[in-house]
Amino acid sequence: MKATALPIAVVAAEVEPRRQPSLYPEPFASRMAGRSKRALGTVFGLSNFGVNLTELAPGAVSSLRHAHTRQDEFIYVLRGCPVLRTDAGDTPLAPGMCAGFAAGTSDAHQLFNPSDEPVLYLEVGNRTPGDAVSYPDEDLQARLVDGQWRFFHKDGTPYRTAQQP
Repeated sequence: MKATALPIAVVAAEVEPRRQPSLYPEPFASRMAGRSKRALGTVFGLSNFGVNLTELAPGAVSSLRHAHTRQDEFIYVLRGCPVLRTDAGDTPLAPGMCAGFAAGTSDAHQLFNPSDEPVLYLEVGNRTPGDAVSYPDEDLQARLVDGQWRFFHKDGTPYRTAQQP
């Protein structure tokens, strides 16, 4: 069986958006309405880090406010004016601005689009095994187990998802 050749270059905006808008269990997944991700790193077979071209419709959020134990994250705003929400409060961003979130820091973060125009940004994160995510505003925590995200209530009770029977 011949392996499929990976592309050398692509037009990022032409990469198909992810079909599943969120891995979060309900009631959280539906809160990601208005977010679209194009998994650019996957197109090239990248396994050590991911790159997404993400668009937020007006009123949409990037994720639940969260912090990773082992994953560094980086965002770069291409278009629009999102608000970065962290423990320190809200920080308005504009095209050309970027922000980074070091693994192991407890400063939870999230982007929000308060404008009437779409926001477009690049997000980059590594895929370190054993990562865990805290969500200070929700009864939710996540752990990366065997390459799959598993979601739990803060008391350790698992959420039931399509990926987690």
